[in-house]
Amino acid sequence: MKDLLILGTGVHALEMVEIVERINRASPTWNLLGLIGTDPQLVGQRLNGAEVVGLPDDLSRYPDAGLSPNWADLKSLGDVPVDHFVSLIDPSTFISRTARIGVGCVFYPHCFVGLNARIDHIVFCMTGSVINHDNIIGEWTALTTGVQLAGFVTVEPECYLGQACNIRQYLRIGRHSLIGMGAVVVKDVEPDSVMVGNPARWVRKNDR
Repeated sequence: MKDLLILGTGVHALEMVEIVERINRASPTWNLLGLIGTDPQLVGQRLNGAEVVGLPDDLSRYPDAGLSPNWADLKSLGDVPVDHFVSLIDPSTFISRTARIGVGCVFYPHCFVGLNARIDHIVFCMTGSVINHDNIIGEWTALTTGVQLAGFVTVEPECYLGQACNIRQYLRIGRHSLIGMGAVVVKDVEPDSVMVGNPARWVRKNDR
């Protein structure tokens, strides 16, 4: 079993603790050392069964550990060694043998990744997300619960796809866009856009 640290102490990091447990029940894989956070007052506490073992500066104490980042916490942690990132994939998730998954990704239960899909680094997929065949998902992207992507969709880096949104086939979602909860996207989305509704409409620029 390989040593593992989860980067973050937020709600999703604590859910990732349970994903690690589910993975290990299916096939012993990870020795979870604990969590790395940013609040010194949390160090030494146990959160959902995992100890907060340190702050980002303490990562040097664990040179051989794999690092699994919580997408929502990662930027607040500062520079971390990306070359040690590993992906966590819940055993109930289907990933085609022809798909390619980057490092630092997290797949919650019951996700689907289809034929020839390409997932870049640090992509966070919550329960029931569907990434269909020939999709391309850029780095630093979050798919929240129940997102549905038809085939041949490209999602550029740093996007946030809201709960239960739907993207029609062959579309491109521009970099750093936010797709609102339940939105139905039927045409390409320009970079830095906030889209809501059915059919989805542009409402404002997504300020960085």
